[in-house]
Amino acid sequence: MPTNTNPIRALIPKNNEGHQFVCYADACSGVAGAPHEQTFAAVNKVISRLTPAPELVCFPGDEIRGLTADIDDLRAQWRYWFEHQMAWLDSDIPLYHTTGNHTVYDDMSETVYREVMAHLPQNGPADQKGLSYFVRRGDLLMVFVHTLPLTLGGEGRVEVRWLEQTLHNHADATHKLVFGHHPVHSVNGFSGAYQRDIDPDDGRTFWDVLVRHNVLAYVCSHILAFDVQVHEGVLQILTAGAGTKHRMPEGIEYLHCMQLALDAYGLRYQVLDTDGHIREWLQWPLKLPSATTWQSWSNDKALDVNLPESDVPAAILVAWHLSGVCAVSNGSNNVQTLLCGLSEDTAALSPLWIGLRAKENRLCVLLSPEAGRSPHLWMGPTLTPGEPFSFQLAIHTGMGPGGLLWRWDDTALWSSLTGATAWGAERLSWPRKWQVGYGQYGPQSSPFAGKGLEVKCHLQHLQLDIT
Repeated sequence: MPTNTNPIRALIPKNNEGHQFVCYADACSGVAGAPHEQTFAAVNKVISRLTPAPELVCFPGDEIRGLTADIDDLRAQWRYWFEHQMAWLDSDIPLYHTTGNHTVYDDMSETVYREVMAHLPQNGPADQKGLSYFVRRGDLLMVFVHTLPLTLGGEGRVEVRWLEQTLHNHADATHKLVFGHHPVHSVNGFSGAYQRDIDPDDGRTFWDVLVRHNVLAYVCSHILAFDVQVHEGVLQILTAGAGTKHRMPEGIEYLHCMQLALDAYGLRYQVLDTDGHIREWLQWPLKLPSATTWQSWSNDKALDVNLPESDVPAAILVAWHLSGVCAVSNGSNNVQTLLCGLSEDTAALSPLWIGLRAKENRLCVLLSPEAGRSPHLWMGPTLTPGEPFSFQLAIHTGMGPGGLLWRWDDTALWSSLTGATAWGAERLSWPRKWQVGYGQYGPQSSPFAGKGLEVKCHLQHLQLDIT
């Protein structure tokens, strides 16, 4: 790597036991003078400033513009990408790839991909040699899957039998990561089977395998954004900011790379923009005390969400435990409030509303951070009429739209609520006044139709651990 004259502090494992590396994707470059060459170079420059340098680099697809029927042109793009655009990377640092829709889109491009990636492990399924593979580095297992197999129908498909066998064979690995190009869970409201997300049936089977084998994270790209979600305890981390100039959506997302550290305490990452600034970060898993220790909540409670001044990136984690008994029938009352935050502007909508909607008692959260703009909706599980319920809801301001989370109890796995927006609670102006069991217009406003509603709360101020 070039001489580092303006270093960026990399996250490193605690006690030097673990792994630290970089992941970024979607440059769509490989053509001299084309629009994405300079943007890709700007992201590479940030990576070259990391101190210490990454132990390895993962690139989950779309290195080059590709999408050409000219085999010579395709090979030329790959040569330019490796020999010129990536010449800055120390040859001693391994560079691992996945297939992408710009690089493997027909028989010809698949052949070329196998040629240029012949240096990668050839230990994938028999019909995917050079396309899928795994790497074992001590206690770290990395599996790279092919989400465009022509033998299964092309883009948005994924093979799972080999994946499951590989995870089974390496059950002793402390850290298990799976990399692929397409997300399973939709990002920023950009959805659509095959072209944006993995086919729903394949995706469900694929995710079940990840959960069953205690995979820490599925790392993907394709949607030109940065996003993190968790489903049944498995993170989906999407990083697609390596250089493609347009964003999904524009004005919110940004060019970036992600630097990660893994150790016995879990995973930490920082997302760096082209100025080297930390834009997003996370430490996972969450560390929460037993809900039995959380404070009972009533209408006179307030949240101290003011973060202390610090140069270290910080976030807020608020968790509620909600319990009660659902009404046998909510009649015509298809909107029931569990917890409602009030705006200081009495004419404004509630900035944060938590409750049940429709006849199926669907857990829903509404955020309204901007006056005059439509609230954004997140949805969770349904609750059974006439039955007791008990669940936890958490809001993490550092996780974007994936930071609205739920689980049944202390022992259950967290999952992100389902939404269709590109932002989360980082935009929220936290309410000072709250109401339990009814909405912002008083006790007759969207009341909870059941009985015995109890709310407990826990608040944490989080800081990125850079030690």
